[in-house]
Parts: sequence; C-alpha cells; structure tokens
Amino acid sequence: MTGINRREFIQRSVKAGLVSASALGAGWWLHDTAPPALEPSARALAGLPDFSRPYDGRPAMAIAKGTDRETLVMRAIGALGGMARFVRPGDRVVVKVNAAFASAPAICATSHPELVTAVVKACFNAGAADVVVTDNPINDPASCFRLTGIGPAAEAAGGRVALPTADQFAGVTLAGARLIRDWPVLVGPLGDADCLIGLAALKDHHRSGASMTIKNWYGLLGGRRNVFHQDIHTIITELAALVRPTLVILDAVTAMMHNGPTGGSVSDLARTNTLIAGVDPVAVDAAGAEILGRELSGLPHLRQAADAGLGTLDYRTLNPVNVP
Repeated sequence: MTGINRREFIQRSVKAGLVSASALGAGWWLHDTAPPALEPSARALAGLPDFSRPYDGRPAMAIAKGTDRETLVMRAIGALGGMARFVRPGDRVVVKVNAAFASAPAICATSHPELVTAVVKACFNAGAADVVVTDNPINDPASCFRLTGIGPAAEAAGGRVALPTADQFAGVTLAGARLIRDWPVLVGPLGDADCLIGLAALKDHHRSGASMTIKNWYGLLGGRRNVFHQDIHTIITELAALVRPTLVILDAVTAMMHNGPTGGSVSDLARTNTLIAGVDPVAVDAAGAEILGRELSGLPHLRQAADAGLGTLDYRTLNPVNVP
C-alpha cells in the first residue's frame, strides 16, 4: 500500500470527501480554484491504495502489432498470462479511461470505445463482480462519455460509468510531494476497488511532450489542475508515485503525432498499429515514446520517475513479449 490500506482508505475517503464537499462547495473539487486549507475534520488522505500485484515471474510487458483493438488486447494480455493474472473472481475493477474531451473516437484524443469494450469484457470473463469506468474530463463529463463513445461501450459490455461528482473527491497528500498536497482527487470509485487498470491513448502533448499511461492519471485530479501546467513534469512524476495500478494499456493503433492533446484533424494522426500492455507504466511509456519519435531527454518526467524507483526506463531489459 502507498501509505494507506483499502479499509482505512474507504472509511477516510468517505468522511473527507463528503464533509469537505459540503464545507467548501462542489465547484472547487471538480475544476475550480486552487485548494484552500482543509477543515480539521477532513484531513487529507495519505496517498492512495497500491493496486499493483506482486511480481510472480511472468512477463511484465507485451507489445502486440495489428489493427483490431479487441484482438490486440486479447493477444497482449494473453502474453502476460491472461486477465486472470490481474483480475480475480469477485474482484471490483476500476478502469481509468481518458475521456477528457467531447470529441469523436476518430480524432483519437480519448480512449477508444473498442478498447473499452474489450477490456471490460475481459475483466468479466476473468470473474470480476463489478467493472467501473471513470475519469474527470476537462469538458462536461456526461457529454464527454457520450460523444467519445466510452459510456455506451462500457455499458454495452456490462460495466458502469462513474461520472465525477463533488462527493467523490477527497483531499490527498503524497508523502514528500511538492504539488500533490491536500489536493482534491477522484477517490470515490477507488474506495472498494481491488484492481485499477489504466487505458491511455498515445498522443503528442504540447506541454509534456507526450501523453501516455502515467499522464492519464492527471484525470483523477480535481480543483484547478491547470495550475500544474507550469510544472508539468513534476506533477506527472508525482502521479507515477501516487497511482500504482494493476495493469496499464497504451493504445497506439492510431497515434496522435501532432497538435496534442486535443488534435482535431485526421492529418494529426498516424497508423502505428501497436498496442502495449504492462505492469510497469514507466517502461510502457518509454516504448510509447519511441513510437511517437520522442527522445527521452524531452520527457523529463520519465527519467524522474525511473530515478525515483517507480519503473524501468530501458524497457528492453524487461524482455517484452513481442506479439506479431
């Protein structure tokens, strides 16, 4: 666990989120001003639960090539040992998507609905009791989940969509952090979760250089999170320490090579026909950077995360399984 076990997390997040939301007003928790001091009765949570699984000798990363996302997910996860390695019978699973913008799937600015469907189905096939799909979008949440196709895809596969509401946020402090201190985080969906899976689209990003699996956790932040843009690499590094997922999946079937993170034109895209799955987000993102043609020197957050012991920058040392 990263500073707090799940039972304590549930109890304290409910108390912190509900009390603070009523005391401070709903707007701040989603996208309003920088956070004021928390009330004494709503002290910040000390980190988030650690959802990663102990290393068991099986492959840590798989790189699949092809064009059909559902097939690629099954092949990549199969190469890692199957979804049953990550999801146990009766588990409650949270799938953190990128639903940031109210844009069509063809723009590839958000998680693709085909990928969402495939992952939710795979979780249920492994015995999951519940699969919740969530994010805190930049645009109107209901519109984002509808227009991206993520909401209908999740529900068609049997999952539930958890839209961000004020009572789902609580102040969180990451030990030793400079930025994530008493900051509102979307903890509600994580409260009784056993697994956390991140689904990210491979994109250019005009501030961070690239948006991949670690940057995807930015969507758990509430408040006026754009204040972190001036120190974007530090906040991404801190998110790598705060969020320890069970599995991450990077969709590079079609990559946004330019004008990210929003894009807006198919001319920004390239068919790169790749999907990467793994348990080491730093390694997965390092492989994604190669596909984007980004030098690691231009992505300081990856170096910082590796130096902090949060993952492996030289992903080839993990001997990733290449799935043709």
